[in-house]
Amino acid sequence: MAWNEPGGGNNKGPRDPWGGGDQGPPDLDEALKKLQEKFGGLFGGGSGRSGGSSGGGSGISASLLGLVAVVVVGIWFFMGLYQIDEQERAVVLRFGKYVDTVGPGLHWNPPMIDEVIKDNITKVRQATLDEIMLTKDENIVEVKMSLQYVIDDLTKFVLKVRDPEISLQHAAQSALRHVVGDTRMDMVLTEGRAQIAADVRTRLQEYLNMYETGILISKINIDESKPPRQVQAAFDDVIKAREDEERVKNEAQAYANGVIPEARGSAQRQIEDASAYKEQVVANAQGEAERFTKLLTEYRKAPEVTRQRLYIDAVQEVYGNTSKVLVDVEGGNNMMYLPLDKLAPGQTSSAPRRMTLDSNTLRQITDAVTDQLRRDAAVSTSSSRGGR
Repeated sequence: MAWNEPGGGNNKGPRDPWGGGDQGPPDLDEALKKLQEKFGGLFGGGSGRSGGSSGGGSGISASLLGLVAVVVVGIWFFMGLYQIDEQERAVVLRFGKYVDTVGPGLHWNPPMIDEVIKDNITKVRQATLDEIMLTKDENIVEVKMSLQYVIDDLTKFVLKVRDPEISLQHAAQSALRHVVGDTRMDMVLTEGRAQIAADVRTRLQEYLNMYETGILISKINIDESKPPRQVQAAFDDVIKAREDEERVKNEAQAYANGVIPEARGSAQRQIEDASAYKEQVVANAQGEAERFTKLLTEYRKAPEVTRQRLYIDAVQEVYGNTSKVLVDVEGGNNMMYLPLDKLAPGQTSSAPRRMTLDSNTLRQITDAVTDQLRRDAAVSTSSSRGGR
């Protein structure tokens, strides 16, 4: 008997199928059957008609519809499940309005109500530009530039700009033209590429931050910069001339690096030689002054002896470099020639050589010659007196 039918031992109205009053827990089969009957009544099942066949067909239809409804609800539920990887982020929109930005993990949002837009924020993306523009000195150059970027803020990347990559292209063109327009042609074509790339990156990032694109520029390269084909030959000549200039400068610098240290070394050597000569002259002068002072002291003690010794030393110094000696004897009228090279031992006439005598040997020879001359003079004096 249905729960809304009167009956039983009480007349209190229809019974509560969910266990109201004194009843216990409801029977699940009976509750499912009642639910099927309810769905059957909604879809035109014969509620007012009687008959076993029509009532059975209505129950089968209601059961099938309930099963379909459960399957549809399950499919709808599983459609709302989605997985966010570690490198991804997702923006959730509900009826087109921003709700949240979710991170990695398993999430669920009601399908057909919420829209989930996910993207990889660690992927390095690339873009290229090939532009012809004017430089600061009003020359035309062709510049090829490549840039790398990542998504820094997915919310801004999805919602703030309609097409962020097109905006990136336009901003890159503007930044490149601005920087190249402030640079001379020779810098653009030669050693100024790195500085141009750095300036373009700074200016481009400022543009993207101002537009709120959510893009972060990681690297910019100036791949190629060249003049137009019409003036390529003239520019090649300019490059060759500049290379020759650098080569000549390097050769001159190498020559200067070789000559300057050598000149400095020579100058330092001359300074050292002059210093040594100065010290030598000063030392000799001081020695001569000291020797003269001591000689003066001895001369005052014995003038005659000192005078004789000075004379002998002078004669030794004069004749020390010759092999011939002339002796002048006091009281005689002849000068005697002594071949000292013959008198020296080990000396041959065929191979004359320079003889060096010390002061003692020269003094002995001088004394012997003087004594011999005196004896000869005495003998000749005696002979002359006897003859008279």
